Formats: sequence, structure tokens, C-alpha cells
Amino acid sequence: MSRLVVVGAGITGLAAAFEWRRRRPDDEIVVLEAGDRIGGKLHRIELAGHWYDTGPEAMLARVPEAVGLVEALGLGDRLVAPATTQASVVLPDGRHALPAGTVLGVPASADGLEGFLSADGVARVRAEADLPPLQVDGDVAVGGLLRERLGDEVVDRLVEPLLGGVYAGRADELSLAATMPQLAAHLGRERSVLGAAAAARDAGTRSRGDADGPVFVTVSDGIGALPAALVEAARAEVRLRTPAHGLRRTATGFELSTGPAAAPEVLTADAVLVTAPAPKAARLLREVAPDAVAPLEGIPYASMAVVAMAFPAQEVDAGSGLLVPPVTGRLVKGVTVSSSKWPHLGDDVLLVRSSVGRFRDESELQRSDDDLAAAVVADVADLLGLARPEPVQTAVVRWGGGLPQYLVGHPARVDAVRAAVSAVPGLAIAGAAFRGVGVPACIRDAHHAVDALLG
Repeated sequence: MSRLVVVGAGITGLAAAFEWRRRRPDDEIVVLEAGDRIGGKLHRIELAGHWYDTGPEAMLARVPEAVGLVEALGLGDRLVAPATTQASVVLPDGRHALPAGTVLGVPASADGLEGFLSADGVARVRAEADLPPLQVDGDVAVGGLLRERLGDEVVDRLVEPLLGGVYAGRADELSLAATMPQLAAHLGRERSVLGAAAAARDAGTRSRGDADGPVFVTVSDGIGALPAALVEAARAEVRLRTPAHGLRRTATGFELSTGPAAAPEVLTADAVLVTAPAPKAARLLREVAPDAVAPLEGIPYASMAVVAMAFPAQEVDAGSGLLVPPVTGRLVKGVTVSSSKWPHLGDDVLLVRSSVGRFRDESELQRSDDDLAAAVVADVADLLGLARPEPVQTAVVRWGGGLPQYLVGHPARVDAVRAAVSAVPGLAIAGAAFRGVGVPACIRDAHHAVDALLG
């Protein structure tokens, strides 16, 4: 028997523990979690009699990792497809349906942008093909490249709301290679951004083939139900309120210093997987993988909050929800109309969630929970035009330092971290800070880490 120690009980760490158990059924698995619960950003509450996610509320279905994990846990019958995925963008002049055929908001042509952009904005997009051939030297900021080639409106009205929803970040700082890898892969082969977007879109269509079924799915009792199911299936020993604050190599494996810093306990391990956020991982790896420290410290995090709201049942004409870019001056950056999006949530109440907070603009999060909830409710009621705007229940869930920022140069930082860690036998690192913030990406990274540790 050998002992695997996983640092961090989020979806990455728990998926890794489950995968390790499947491959090594007799090993001992210990999961250390500094907080007082498992799951990390996977979290659910009871809202007006329904299980309701306040972390990720949807998972990509056309990649295998998340759906495969749910099915491996024996929960495949709980997967639910959305009733609608039609979202709109709120702009200063009103609400507009998202144009079709974009790559994370980057258009492949000027067709269909009338009304969404001004006449000058559409003309700017149409003229991009006549600009000098595109030249991209290394990684660049999404906003910088697109503003230069397609104009400000494409960034502010199309790209910003989508990237803001995924990363709580800013297009002018986010890495093109890290956040839009499909587009980046085609930029070197095309003479224009429009051409690269069309090529990326078509390549994605070919790779999916004629795939049937929904693009996204959720779990009927909440994606937040998965952590407990993973712990049970992995038969892992989870130690809550047990931070790991020291790691050193020994002749036979590793020793971790855990628990209170004033009275630490030593835990031995044959293999260690670190899934803590980048700043905590940097501190833990300082002795065993010093070359990983600087690149890890170069990955900042944004804080945000999710406000969950239950209103009296009423008709709402907003599809699955609204994207709200900063140009509107609104408090919220997105609204999900969960009762419309997910059929299992029923029609006895209107369930809505909204997010607040962006990288370098988190001042609104300094409000108390009551003040923040009241402000968000007012914003949402106005955006949705609610006839009965008084909620029957609200809940504020804060994600302090919750979302890693993939700033320019992110792929190089990730490569440096991986190289430093992989040089230490028996050590691996994984998580949302590296190659994707979504649930499937975290599961994929967990599996890659297990592959590396088991050779």
C-alpha cells in the first residue's frame, strides 16, 4: 500500500482522488482541506425548496470529462439538459440577442452585426479584411489585438461580456493564447482576425461532427452534489480545517507539515498532488520546487459574489439570461434565469442568480451582504422587468480570490510551473489556475496529474 496526499478538496482534488482509487484500489488517499467544507467552488444551497448551485451551474456536455465523471459515479440519470440557452446582451441602447457564429464573441464576418454594433462599428469590422496582413508576435492581450483590428465596439459589446462571465476578468489584460486557444491557433495561418475566427469556428464544427444532444448539462440536485459523491466513491480520508503549510522531500517520499502552524503535525506521503490556488501552492512548493514559485505568484485572482434570488412565480422574457458588459454602468455582470433555463427547477417560483465583481474592480463587494443583495435585486428586477420584484428569499455567496486570471504570458507561466514540478518524482500540480476554469477542464487536469504520478 502507498499513500497519496491531495492538497485541496475542490473538484480537481476530489476528481483526482476518485481516479486514483479506480486505478489503485488498495492505496490510502488523504485529502487535506484548509476550509470547513469540501467542494471548493462547487457549492449548492437550498433556495425556496430547490437545490440551487451558487458555483458552476452548467457543464460542457460535448467534452467527455464532466459527463463521464457523473456517469462513472452512477449519477447519469440525474443529468439535465437546458430548456433554452438563448442569452442576450444588455447594451446602453437596449437588449440584443447574441450574434450567431462568433468565437467567444469574436465575429467571423460583419454579417448579422447590424443593430448590435453601430453603423460605424459594423463598417470597421467589414474593413478588417482590407487591413495589412495580421502579424501576432507571441502572446497578446485579447482586447489590444481586437481593438486594433476590429474596433472598440467588438471588444466592449461582444467579447467583454463573455470573457467577464467566464473569468471575471478584463479583455484588455487577458491572454489570447490562454482564453481563446482555438482562435490563437489560426491567427498565424490567416491574414485577418475575421479569417481566423471563421477557421476556428469551422474547425470546431468539424471536430464535433454531427454531435447530437445539448451543449451544456447540469445535475438535478445541483453540481454541488458531486463533491460528496466523489469522496464516498473514492473512499478518501478528508481532513477539514487542515492546511498544509510545509512540504519537503525525504529519502522515501514526502513529509507535509499540516494543521495549526503553532502545533503542526507531520504527514508522510509517497505521492503528493497540489490542487490549492496558485498563491497557496507557491508557498507550499517553495522548498521542493523553487522554480515554480515565481510563475505561480504571477497568477492573480479576482473576487466575486453570486446573489441567488427567489421571486414569486411570474413570466419573464429573457431566455436563459442576460450578459451585462461594463459599458452599461450596471452593478451586475450577468443574470441567469434558472427557472427558464433548467426544466427541473419547476414553475412554482422564479429562481434567478446574478454575479458581481471583476478583476481590479471589486469595490462593490465591500458592501454588507444585505446591502449587496438589495442592490442586486433592484438591478435584476429592472433588467428583467419583474412585475413582482420583491424576493421571497435571497442568499449571497462570496468567492474571495475565486477566479484565476489568465493574463498575457499565462501559457509560459503554466509551462514553467509544470516543468519545475514534474522534475520532482512523486509530485504533481493541477487546478483551475492552469488550463481552464470550467468543471470539465479541472477534471481533465486532475486526470493528467494522476497520469503523471502513476507514469
